[in-house]
Amino acid sequence: MGKSIEVKTDVNAGFCFGVKRAIALVEKILNEKAKVYTLGPIIHNPQEVKRLKEKGVKILNDIDCVKSGYIILRTHGISLELRNKLEKNKTLYIIDATCPFVKKAQDIIKNLNLQETTIVIVGENSHPEVEALVSYGAGKCVVIENPMEALEFKGMGELNIVSQTTQIPQNFNAIVKILKKQFKVNIYNTICKATLERQESAKKLAKKVDLMIVVGGRNSGNTTRLAEICKTQTKTYHIETIDKLDDKWFNNIKTVGLTAGASTPDNIIKSVQNKLREILQKRILQREENKNLDKTIF
Repeated sequence: MGKSIEVKTDVNAGFCFGVKRAIALVEKILNEKAKVYTLGPIIHNPQEVKRLKEKGVKILNDIDCVKSGYIILRTHGISLELRNKLEKNKTLYIIDATCPFVKKAQDIIKNLNLQETTIVIVGENSHPEVEALVSYGAGKCVVIENPMEALEFKGMGELNIVSQTTQIPQNFNAIVKILKKQFKVNIYNTICKATLERQESAKKLAKKVDLMIVVGGRNSGNTTRLAEICKTQTKTYHIETIDKLDDKWFNNIKTVGLTAGASTPDNIIKSVQNKLREILQKRILQREENKNLDKTIF
């Protein structure tokens, strides 16, 4: 039998510190058999959110719908206005599961809004984390997503630049470089350490393999960026679950790399690992059968 196709898994794949902390907080409150709510999904992974929902967690879009219970703030944070409204409600218990790195960015912006300067947030306009960050800027925030928007930016005076925590450093640095040419800038690089480590190790792995599989929610910003980074190095597919794997992807493939976003549970990563090995082993057997058939014919 020929040599096995190798599957290499990124050591940094899966839950980061902030997500582990958030899930642990939810599980702890659930074990106390209390009424548990989250404002929007606690993390950006549909499968994990579904699991928690089946255990009793209810997802809220409107806090006025509940009168009592525990409300857990999602890892991406919530707006300052909504937080103030929650704190005025004395019948609800607030559990803050905001990622510490996101909280740090919120605090920086909250302090910066005391200055008469524009705050630039490098990030995705419609992402929940960025929407919450903007609320801490008291109307002084401008969101810039990419270098093109930086070139078109028509501001005045001094700029304070902060980053969404899951940004790609190259995008952040490119935007900073452009803005520096026109403005005096103060830089607050709030990209979290776990995100940087994950991006760097995913890129390193992608350089060594014929194909990368990136596992995580389609709504997950950090997972999407992992896929973008890996695509610069090799053929890459972003999937949520094993049912999205396609046998045709593995034609003439000898090495496969596997990584996952910061909100992807271990059980999903392991299921993809097992399915990959199953697919690849099947292809090896098919190759051996074709070789034997050729020998028989000739």
